[in-house]
Amino acid sequence: MASAFPVIFVLVVVAGLMAASWFFTRKGPQQTVIRTSLLLTLACCYLMWMIAYLAQLHPLMEPIRNNALEH
Repeated sequence: MASAFPVIFVLVVVAGLMAASWFFTRKGPQQTVIRTSLLLTLACCYLMWMIAYLAQLHPLMEPIRNNALEH
């Protein structure tokens, strides 16, 4: 059984990057747009990675072995 450690670890890293991007965005007229873009980009990248990772751990369909082709 695979552990949930990689998913939680990457979530913590992404949350840290989100917090850093929130606090270290330069002041200016486009600050809200930049913050929103960075937060959405990080969230979407994490979700894409997590879905692909979990789909490989727990596939919906198992491969079917054809014994006739092996001999």
